[in-house]
Amino acid sequence: MIYLDNSATTLKKPASVIDAVTKALTQLGNSGRGVHEDSLKSSEVIFQARHALCQLFNGQQARQIVFTSGATESLNLAIEGLHTGKDHVITTALEHNSVLRPLYRLQEEKGLELTIIPADQLGNLDYDAFEEAVQENTKSIIVTHASNVTGNLVNLEVLGAICQKYGLYFIVDASQSAGLLPIDVQALNIDVLCFTGHKSLYGPQGTGGLYVQPGVNLRPLKVGGSGIDTFNPKHPTMFPTALEAGTLNGHGIAGLAAGVDYLLAETLEKIGKQTNDLMQHFYDEVTKIDNVIVYGDFAAKSRCPIVSINVGDRDSAEISDLLAYEYGIATRSGGHCAPLMHQALKTTDQGVVRFSFSSFTTDDEIMEAIYALQKISQKG
Repeated sequence: MIYLDNSATTLKKPASVIDAVTKALTQLGNSGRGVHEDSLKSSEVIFQARHALCQLFNGQQARQIVFTSGATESLNLAIEGLHTGKDHVITTALEHNSVLRPLYRLQEEKGLELTIIPADQLGNLDYDAFEEAVQENTKSIIVTHASNVTGNLVNLEVLGAICQKYGLYFIVDASQSAGLLPIDVQALNIDVLCFTGHKSLYGPQGTGGLYVQPGVNLRPLKVGGSGIDTFNPKHPTMFPTALEAGTLNGHGIAGLAAGVDYLLAETLEKIGKQTNDLMQHFYDEVTKIDNVIVYGDFAAKSRCPIVSINVGDRDSAEISDLLAYEYGIATRSGGHCAPLMHQALKTTDQGVVRFSFSSFTTDDEIMEAIYALQKISQKG
């Protein structure tokens, strides 16, 4: 199988990640739940993971890295933990349902006010509209760093400056960009960065977390066992324990730590250039194929390595099935949990076929995918 569905999850992982998880399954106890060697080993691995992620995102303190099951839990924690029914939030049409649905629920249940900045047919935003949308009760701007449908980037520098100007919280969904693009939470004025481990950080599924700037207080989604302060009826308030009730996924975090170490050693610059070159080659060739429609802004200087297409008016699921079962190529079709993005692209009925690349994608695999699309287009 030629795997070109890396925006959903990276299937091919560094060998060091596989080794780290295998070792963890046989050597790690429960972090913070004992003073014996196996428990302490787990605590050490988890601390190393916090430190590596803090370095990757240029955070202030490693303890501000909080582990979750992934970006969905992280975003729910950030959104539910920071907002009340008296607040106004600005977000965008680029967002994944992991942002939209928690906001819609707060809107329905607590009266949260919500402004959604629209996208044009290339999937781009009007940045003047953000400042125009600020109200007296605006509390935050919540945006994805990169669209999971088009690969277009959001200008975090501009939005971070707006948040700083008006005293707003800045929450960023880095599901698609973490591990591919540099993210400096301090330079960009990001208050809460939400990330998942199983995509371009090369960790296992079921891993992820947040970086929370010191001084930002989130109400926890869950409370319970913490390993400390057992006789206090209230959950501890110090980071990261305040937001990490229950047993952490030490085995998964060990793999995530190895994935981040791989990125730091290889450098984001190298990986970004590699994946961008693959994407550009694929884009240049598929745009020459009859009936192929490509979505997104490929004139942008920087983007994530995603190319979403359709073949004429044929259903995206049909094309994805042909790629999988006749050519052995894995892609993702449909709506990609981003309904407003598809409304902007006018693809709500058809969906799109998404090709997404990683540092383990090869030039030969790109050529096979181009060939397959040429044949599918000819069969019409």
